[in-house]
Amino acid sequence: MMSNTPKLQLHIPTPPGRPGDEPTFDHLEIPPAGTVRRPDMSAPEADLRDLPYGLIRVLDDAGRAVGPWNPNLSADRLRAGLRAMLLTRTFDERLFRLHRQGKTSFYMKSEGEEAIGACQSMVLGRDDMAFPTYRMVSWLMARDYPLVDLVNQIFSNAQDPLKGRQLPILYSARQYGFYSLSGNVGSRFGAAVGWAMASAFKGDDKIAIGYIGEGTTAEGDFHEALTFASVYRAPVILCVTNNQWAISSFSGIAGAETTTFAAKALAYGLPGLRVDGNDFLAIWAATEWAAERARSNRGATLIELFTYRAGGHSTSDDPSKYRPAGEAAKWPLGDPVERLKQHLVALGEWDETRHQALQAELTEAVRAAVKEGEAVGCLGKSKPSVREMFEGVFKEPDWRLIEQRRELGI
Repeated sequence: MMSNTPKLQLHIPTPPGRPGDEPTFDHLEIPPAGTVRRPDMSAPEADLRDLPYGLIRVLDDAGRAVGPWNPNLSADRLRAGLRAMLLTRTFDERLFRLHRQGKTSFYMKSEGEEAIGACQSMVLGRDDMAFPTYRMVSWLMARDYPLVDLVNQIFSNAQDPLKGRQLPILYSARQYGFYSLSGNVGSRFGAAVGWAMASAFKGDDKIAIGYIGEGTTAEGDFHEALTFASVYRAPVILCVTNNQWAISSFSGIAGAETTTFAAKALAYGLPGLRVDGNDFLAIWAATEWAAERARSNRGATLIELFTYRAGGHSTSDDPSKYRPAGEAAKWPLGDPVERLKQHLVALGEWDETRHQALQAELTEAVRAAVKEGEAVGCLGKSKPSVREMFEGVFKEPDWRLIEQRRELGI
């Protein structure tokens, strides 16, 4: 029998450009700054369902803060944010070079995403807890975490604060509200929800913030976390850092061609905000809104941070193999460091002379921390004691560990 039914065709998402192509972002819709409405924090979720399809922006192309989401931050806070972001970039560049010199085994840069960690670290309280992904060292920079501790952890040397138990850049700093990083990125999303549920169960006043990359939204961890966050109204902010690339897989593989990642909140009855991830002021305003909602027992908010991973995924990655050369420079939302600098200059609160002086200060601080870490040792030249692998694991070690330790003579 003949049929008029067309043959089925499988859709395979493909990025707009490949190596050798001219980079373009013409497929993206970027609304002007200041055009997204700012509803009251206490509004019911049913009245917020347009927000996942907009893009909250505060800084316009001239560096002015416009629109209802303007958080009206003081110049001191803006300068503190700029410092944390610039320190992150300076640290990244130096440690990346050290990897190329063979002094460390692995590194991941935050280039293009520095505003996210720095801003949200400043918004949240010292006793709140972040469950981060890789490109969140700016959270620690904003809280003045000792640079030499970061260096020693990356070197996995005898002064490593984590005693050699983590890969380089998988930081952990409980006293700074920074939960242990994991190579299994999605696992920390559920942990953030569980931590927040425990806080609520105890009648505490602490909230959590969790992060996931847009690629990991295609995994079960993401959906399980949203289910628990919704059902139990967990006091948590759940962030999807949509930096367009999950290692070498572009965001369409995770569903970006179909809808926004913020819109995934709708199926769980949660508010979803889509935010310019390169706009320090927009991130501040959206985070503050979501934090107030969580603290007032109105539950979780999902925030999509729309940004771009300017560098490779890690020192093991070569982005020239899968995306056009120069694509980062064409990103329509610009560079987060330069945009905040431009805003401060427009306010008359910053200038090139002060910027260069700050850059020199931070460069020297990073240089000194690296020198101190190198004096301890790097890349196997100085290791934590072998006994450390037996400590802090079990409250009461069983006979196997006791025997193993005896055999090693420690």
